[in-house]
Amino acid sequence: MNMTMTTMITKYMMMNTKNDGSSLTGVLLVMFIVLKLTHTINWSWWWVLSPLWMPIAMVAALTLLTALVVLIMEAFKRW
Repeated sequence: MNMTMTTMITKYMMMNTKNDGSSLTGVLLVMFIVLKLTHTINWSWWWVLSPLWMPIAMVAALTLLTALVVLIMEAFKRW
């Protein structure tokens, strides 16, 4: 079974020639789901699906941090 999963991941990576970072996310997602469904790992589904929500959470955190910095800078300009 491990050989089949390795072959499947290798073929997927070779087919996806774009270099935008989504291939790593997709491979991790498929790998985590397969490992969870075969009971190889005992992770929560939140962590299994983390390749989907982690990038979104990081963009949201950076957006909030940037907005906070801008608001603080505007407050100091007025002061």
